[in-house]
Amino acid sequence: MLMSTTSSLDGKPVRQYLGVVNGEAIIGANLFKDLFASIRNVVGGRAGAYERTLADARRIAIEEMQAEAVRLGANAILGIDVDYEVLGADNGMLMVCVSGTAVQV
Repeated sequence: MLMSTTSSLDGKPVRQYLGVVNGEAIIGANLFKDLFASIRNVVGGRAGAYERTLADARRIAIEEMQAEAVRLGANAILGIDVDYEVLGADNGMLMVCVSGTAVQV
């Protein structure tokens, strides 16, 4: 599956637009990650546990979007947009939403 944040692919004209496809992932952060991230914030450095959680959520959302595009008969997704939100009363949930246009090139 070809995927791009742009609206076209060089040398590959769009033959058919199949519709908008989406993928979402909501992942909770746990107490131990929060504790180590707080320590990391105090001493400096990167919060690796949160970075891995964010990467996992993004991967899941993209895979869900791809699966929807395949169901529509697409071989590419154009104009991909990725959005991130923190949810929950204590900001304990991370939501990643991706969307794009399923096409045949």
